[in-house]
Amino acid sequence: MTQQLVMRRPDDWHLHLRDGEALRAVLPHTAARFARAIIMPNLKPPVTTVAAAQAYRDRIRAALPAGAAFEPLMTLYLTDGTTPEEIERARASGFIHGAKLYPAGATTHSDAGVTRIANIEAVLERMSAVDLPLQVHGEVTDPGVDVFDREARFIDEILAPAVERHPRLRVVFEHVTTRAAVEFVRAARAGVAATVTPQHLLLNRNALFAGGIRPHHYCLPVLKTEADRQALLDVLASGNPRFFLGTDSAPHERHTKEAACGCAGCYSAHAGIELYAEAFEAHGMLARLEDFAASFGADFYRLPRNQDTITLIREPWMVPGHLPFAHGTLVPLRAGELIAWRLA
Repeated sequence: MTQQLVMRRPDDWHLHLRDGEALRAVLPHTAARFARAIIMPNLKPPVTTVAAAQAYRDRIRAALPAGAAFEPLMTLYLTDGTTPEEIERARASGFIHGAKLYPAGATTHSDAGVTRIANIEAVLERMSAVDLPLQVHGEVTDPGVDVFDREARFIDEILAPAVERHPRLRVVFEHVTTRAAVEFVRAARAGVAATVTPQHLLLNRNALFAGGIRPHHYCLPVLKTEADRQALLDVLASGNPRFFLGTDSAPHERHTKEAACGCAGCYSAHAGIELYAEAFEAHGMLARLEDFAASFGADFYRLPRNQDTITLIREPWMVPGHLPFAHGTLVPLRAGELIAWRLA
C-alpha cells in the first residue's frame, strides 16, 4: 500500500475565491496545493470586462500569503450584452483564459447570466476566431425540468447544438455529474473537455439526506445517483485526457447554508488534492491522479505543465468542524471527519 505520493504540482481548473475578507480567508488553502487556478467570475457585480478582471487579479495577488507561488487565471462572465470586441480585448490581455456561460438563474450569482444562447452567437463566433475557451455551467433553468435531469437536457437542447455550430470553439463542460455528460464528452469532437469535482466523485445524492437534510452537501449541479458517480470514476480510471481536475470549491458563510433557502456550493479547497487522492485510491486508480490533476488541464489550456512537485502522505487527519471566513465561519467538506491523505 502506497504510503507517500510525490506528484507534479496540480492546478485547479474551476475555483471560486469570492472577494475582500472572504478571499483572504480561503486563498491560502488553494495556494498551498495548486500552482494555478481558473478563477470563476461570478462576483457581485460580476467580472464582465477585461478591466474588472485585471482589478480582481490584482486583488487576488495582493491577498496571497508571503512566499506563495500561485497564478490566478482569469475569466469573463458572459451576459446578453457581452460584445465581440470585449472578447478580443480578453484574448489580447494575456491573463484571461476563458469566458464563462452561466444560464441566467442556474446557480449562485448567475442572475446576470445569459438568458438565451442565441443572444451570444456573435460572441461565440469571435471566441472561436481568437481561440478563447468557453467554460459552461451545463444546466437548463426551466422550472418544469426535474433538477436531476437539468444537465442531460442542457446537453441535448443547448450544448450539443452549440458545439456543432462552432466547430473550432474549445469548450469546457464544467463540473460534470451524470453518465449522460460523460458519454457526451467522450464522444464529442476534438476541443471538448470537462472538469470533475471531488464531491461528485465521493458522494451520491443520498448524502444530501443522510440522517436529515445536509445543507453543506448541497451544490449545483446537485449530487446525482450512484450509477452517475460510478460513470465519473470509470472514465477517470480509463485515463481519458478530456477530463481533468476542477474543484468548484465554493465558500459560503455558515448561516447562508444553514438557512430556509440555503446557498449552493461545497467548500473543498482546504483539502483540494487530498480528497481526490482518497477518491482515486478507493477506485484503484491512484496512478491516474497526477495526469488528471497536473497534466490534462494544462494541455487543454495550452499552458506548460508545472515543474515543481507536491508530496501527499498517508496519514489520516481530522477536518475542523468550521473554518474562519469573512465575518463568520464556513463548514468545509468532510467537517469533523477524517481524510486519509494529508499534504506534506
